[in-house]
Amino acid sequence: MSGLLESVLTASPALVYAVVIALVFVEDAVFVGFVVPGETAAILGGVAASRGTVSLTGMIVAVVLAAIVGDSVGYEVGRYAGPRVLRARMLDRHRDRLDGARSMLARRGAIAVFLGRSIAFFRAVMPALAGMAAMPYRRFLVANAAGGLVWGVATVLLGYLAGNSYQRVEQAFGRGVAVAVAAVVLIAIGVWLLRRRRSERR
Repeated sequence: MSGLLESVLTASPALVYAVVIALVFVEDAVFVGFVVPGETAAILGGVAASRGTVSLTGMIVAVVLAAIVGDSVGYEVGRYAGPRVLRARMLDRHRDRLDGARSMLARRGAIAVFLGRSIAFFRAVMPALAGMAAMPYRRFLVANAAGGLVWGVATVLLGYLAGNSYQRVEQAFGRGVAVAVAAVVLIAIGVWLLRRRRSERR
């Protein structure tokens, strides 16, 4: 974990932006959010912003736009290739959760798109399911943009606050202790994300 942290902190700004944008985009665009860690990437982008590697405002804008565009691509994938995607073997063990997402979408419509952004599995599949359900794109886009804005700002700021903790410890006790503390913070965030995903599955 500390090695991952150091890689983020020492990477060039362009590389940090590219990696974070790519992971957030792919999480939503190609139906693999339960494999690709877009949320984790956004948090690490916030950590990089706290260290001055990238701009906090720039990272928030990048994550929000990547989320919105990725969801829009996911919507089009669902609209034109949804049934074929749903038959993919990698989704076999997620059938119950897919049924839950479809049920939520049928009951709540655009609200499901907005709320789904904060739930890992729903974040990955809701755009495609909305496309399959022929939800009007304008309606989808409004809910998608609102959800992406709230999620992007909150997730990047979470990483930024964790990174500020790293900075304060480094100034007081030195880099070695700071790396250890930052690793603990990121592990705690990772455990929280894992427990939340397990709770969602239940």
